Amino acid sequence: MLPAPLPTARTSHSALRAVVERVRATDPSLPDVRASVVFLTVQGAHHVGRGSGYANTVLSVRIGGAVGSCAVEPGQVDPGAVHDLVGRSVADLLEHEDPAVRVAALDAHLADRVPHAQHPAARTVRIPAGTSLEKSMARARAVAELVPVADGGTVAVIGVVNSLLAALRERGAHPVPCDLKGGRTEWGEEVLRDHRAAIAGAQAVLASGMVLGNGTFDEIAALCAERGLPLVLFAQTGAAVLREMLGAQVHALSAEPYPFFWLSGESTDIHHYSAAGELP
Repeated sequence: MLPAPLPTARTSHSALRAVVERVRATDPSLPDVRASVVFLTVQGAHHVGRGSGYANTVLSVRIGGAVGSCAVEPGQVDPGAVHDLVGRSVADLLEHEDPAVRVAALDAHLADRVPHAQHPAARTVRIPAGTSLEKSMARARAVAELVPVADGGTVAVIGVVNSLLAALRERGAHPVPCDLKGGRTEWGEEVLRDHRAAIAGAQAVLASGMVLGNGTFDEIAALCAERGLPLVLFAQTGAAVLREMLGAQVHALSAEPYPFFWLSGESTDIHHYSAAGELP
């Protein structure tokens, strides 16, 4: 399940706009760099051994040697739109009315300029080959290690991934699941729909990169700053964009550029960053 804005909440993308404006001000190549490939990935998953499944739709843009991505709600992007986006300049895509297009294009451009594997602050973590569940748990355990919470501490998990809940419990933490869709976790726990309620009793927040694409990032980051809580992101959406926010809104980041772990049974990589410069 993926988080989306609360129906009564005003969505904002001020953090995204700030990165866009900074890139515009410092990179004169934007009108000349073009998207060579634009595509949608529509995925359904039901790990063997789990009682429920999930689905994802992701918009991806290739610029140079990098692919940038933004998860979207089912049906949000018309498959025919990819033909209108391909070949357009980064400058043009960063002015697109759909924030998902802006996120994916900016993500690709930033990752093309400095690939995650070559970034001096990144530590690459190899997710071993295996079944979908084995890879999901391997990724989850690596991500959970980034969350600075003491044994028994409460972590608001915004964007429910059952494997992350399991990995946090293995660490001795108490995860509080939150997702606009609500419902129940694999183990029957209630999923809160309001991220404000989830954050209220937490000592740390672990959020999906999707919060950048759907406009909830700014409020979540502000709540964390107000309460002095570390905000950790696990990001297939906007991984390189969120990298720009380290040390400001973001405490730590697990960046997972395309291809994602669920696309292949072979080994894949994620890249970890910490604002403090210290990684487990």
